Amino acid sequence: MPFTTLNSRMVEARIGPGQRLFSQRGAMLAYRGEVSFTPNLQGGQGGIGSMIGRRIAGEATPLMTVEGTGTVMFGHGGHHVHVVDLTGETLYVEADRLLAFDGGLQQGTMFMGSQGGVMGMVRGQVTGQGLFTTTLKGVGSAAVMAHGGVIELPITPQRPVHVDPQAYVAHRGDVRNKLSTALGWRDMVGRGSGEAFQLELSGQGTVYVQASEEKL
Repeated sequence: MPFTTLNSRMVEARIGPGQRLFSQRGAMLAYRGEVSFTPNLQGGQGGIGSMIGRRIAGEATPLMTVEGTGTVMFGHGGHHVHVVDLTGETLYVEADRLLAFDGGLQQGTMFMGSQGGVMGMVRGQVTGQGLFTTTLKGVGSAAVMAHGGVIELPITPQRPVHVDPQAYVAHRGDVRNKLSTALGWRDMVGRGSGEAFQLELSGQGTVYVQASEEKL
């Protein structure tokens, strides 16, 4: 069930019989029709193992299961909302940036260190984000939140992309990431830009970058 963008901070989803979606608790703004909202205790399509994994990882953002027949409008905290349509790929996104997503997508948790080694672990210490990230795989749509809007940057084997870790929102595709340092003498004496760390993404895919370095 694709999301319809109402404005830069709100999306709408239409639900029919036999369909469901998941959203952050408190993300529902309004709805029409016969729609129910219940706390999700099974960790989405990934099952109880996914829920346990997220709790161990510190990624246990509370979810609601949304079912019934009608339309639901979502938004949260005035954040900008960006819709990602998946056609079988995997989306990697911080759990607290997920606003809502199709119930048919398979949800899981991935240890960032398995992609970026030790530097992937350091990313969590630098940004204050978890060492784990949430994954969504399959065919469907997800609405993610960001500060100041989102741009999509293509990643190719010939052109890796370097991102400020706090501007990173999500990525998709066959992408590897590692944290690199750009620390120079200006940073050592307090005259640098302060952007001493960069997240390097290489491979084939897309990275979603927000227009602000603020956390949600």
